[in-house]
Amino acid sequence: MQTALLDPMHIAVFSAALIVAGGFAGFLAGLLGVGGGIIVVPALYFILSALDVSEAVRMHVAVGTSLAAIIVTSLISARSHAARGAVDMALLRQWAPGVIFGVLVGSGLALLMDGRTLTGLFAALALGMAVQMAFGNPDWRIGDEPPKGLTAQAIAAVIGATSALMGIGGAALSILALSLYGYPIRRAVGTAAAIGFLIGVPGAIGFIVGGWGEPELPPFSLGFVNLLATLLILPTSMLFAPLGAKAAHALPARGLQLAFALFLAATSIRMFVSVLG
Repeated sequence: MQTALLDPMHIAVFSAALIVAGGFAGFLAGLLGVGGGIIVVPALYFILSALDVSEAVRMHVAVGTSLAAIIVTSLISARSHAARGAVDMALLRQWAPGVIFGVLVGSGLALLMDGRTLTGLFAALALGMAVQMAFGNPDWRIGDEPPKGLTAQAIAAVIGATSALMGIGGAALSILALSLYGYPIRRAVGTAAAIGFLIGVPGAIGFIVGGWGEPELPPFSLGFVNLLATLLILPTSMLFAPLGAKAAHALPARGLQLAFALFLAATSIRMFVSVLG
């Protein structure tokens, strides 16, 4: 454990920064329909960097902590969508084995990577998401209904593995995959929220076990999950998500999507610089 971070001033700075990051993540999640993990992971990475947490563990802690927070936020979101009949339970049951398998594979790969490699991979995948947001066509279709059988399991596994590697709930990936098969967007969003829970639980457990006993973890960590960060992120993210959803109806959706794509690209480039610098 890094005892320097037990200094009250460091804890105060750490806490304030995470409260702001949680609010920002929640607002953007409500505004754009993306998972808050895509904001929380780089925010936590840069906060831990500023506090001189070892490069060997900081990205793993950022990813693991984000997955732990996703358990709560996705469960609350999924219950809300389910109450409106917007969660496709049949599709969820069909995809569950593939998603969980993918999460286990993705978590295992992440734990085998060193900090720089995991950071670079996150930056590359985030940049790909930014490009898709900026230039993807929402009318693109590759089918009229979601596939079944091995094809469905393969899609679910890719979503699970990618999400575990990035520390995200997979909402953007799940919605994109379902939209390409002409799936109704409202049910896609609701079902994606439930998929986030399937990603968060095994993912967080994997990062707790994988980081158990690491000597360079920041204080208040359970493996690669920082409990203090999780507790600070959750309240503000849940508070600001409804505000983001309300603002989404008053602001131009395409302009917001392009602005977020630019922000995500800039964040990705900044993470590449930190890895190469």
